[in-house]
Amino acid sequence: MLGLTFETIPSNVDESVRPGETAKAHVERLAREKASSVARRRPDALVIGSDTVVVLDEEVLGQPRDEEEAVDMLLRLAGREHRVETGVAVAAPGGDIRSAVETVRVRFRAFDRRTATEYVATGEPLDKAGAYGIQGYGSTIVESIEGDFFAVMGLPIVRMMELFRSLGWRYDFRGFQPT
Repeated sequence: MLGLTFETIPSNVDESVRPGETAKAHVERLAREKASSVARRRPDALVIGSDTVVVLDEEVLGQPRDEEEAVDMLLRLAGREHRVETGVAVAAPGGDIRSAVETVRVRFRAFDRRTATEYVATGEPLDKAGAYGIQGYGSTIVESIEGDFFAVMGLPIVRMMELFRSLGWRYDFRGFQPT
């Protein structure tokens, strides 16, 4: 969407929540670890790491293990508001890294088991935090959002641009340039 040429490189970071770790601390730590891991392998590149979780009643909902768990997650979220916490980290050549967390409030419309089961059958929610993708079929179960739509998708663009600027890089609609 931004016209950038990029490569996706798995970081192989353990994404387990640490005891006592808040959702916000968790996604920021993972974003930093992912960016750092890839930056060590690509020291001359600009590297972005990110991680997203859904938080309902202070419980972190990650990716569902299977279809049954996805339906259960969706039914817990139905007719309610939850938080989406997305951590983003940017590593610049030379090893400097900056990170931040974007918080978004999302409200689902009320729906029943049939709707949840039909949505899960699309396959879309199985690899997504909270078992939904706001950018696809999941948009039909979202009633409202308060905050950065792109953070719910998994990459808070405005916050990411701020991090690049803080590292001395600017986006000029053709790509990133040093300032």
